Amino acid sequence: MNTVLLSIGLLVGSVSVAQAADGTVTFLGSVHSGACSIKPDSVDQTIPLGAIAKHQLQAGGKSEPRRLLIELEGCDLAGLTDNTVTTTFTGAPSGVVPGALGTVGSAGNVGIMMTHGSQPVRLGVPTTPQIIATGDNTLEFGAYVQGAATGDVLPGDFSAVTNFTLAYQ
Repeated sequence: MNTVLLSIGLLVGSVSVAQAADGTVTFLGSVHSGACSIKPDSVDQTIPLGAIAKHQLQAGGKSEPRRLLIELEGCDLAGLTDNTVTTTFTGAPSGVVPGALGTVGSAGNVGIMMTHGSQPVRLGVPTTPQIIATGDNTLEFGAYVQGAATGDVLPGDFSAVTNFTLAYQ
C-alpha cells in the first residue's frame, strides 16, 4: 500500500513539474501624443504588388494600383483645430523614375509610385489634409510599380521601404 501511495505521489509531482517552454510571445508597441491610435496591422505593413510582366512596365508603363490603408482607432479630436490629418511618406527616392520610391533587388529600371486620391504622393511632403472623425478612421492611399521612361526594364525581384508620419491639425 505504501508503494502504491508513493508511486501515485511521484506521478502527480512529476506532472506538475514537467512543464516546458514551447514558444515565446513578444509584445511590441509605442505610446505617442497623437489624436488617434494606429491599428497594429497598419503600423508595419507588406503590400504585395504582384508578379508584373516586363512589357507592362516598358517605356514608363505602370502596374495595376494596390490599396495601402492606414487604419486609425480611438480618435479624440479635442485640441485639434481643423479635425484633419496629413501623412508624410519618406524613403530613398528612385534614381530612374522621378517622384518614385527607389527599389532594391535584381529588378531594374523600376520605382514605386504612391497616390493619395488622384494625386501622386511626393516623398517628404505632407499629403492633402484628410478630415477625421471621433472614433475610427481609414486613410487610403495607392501604390503601383512604374518603369523608367527610357532604358530596358530588367526582370527580377524588388522591394522598397517607406516610413510614414501622421500630423494632426
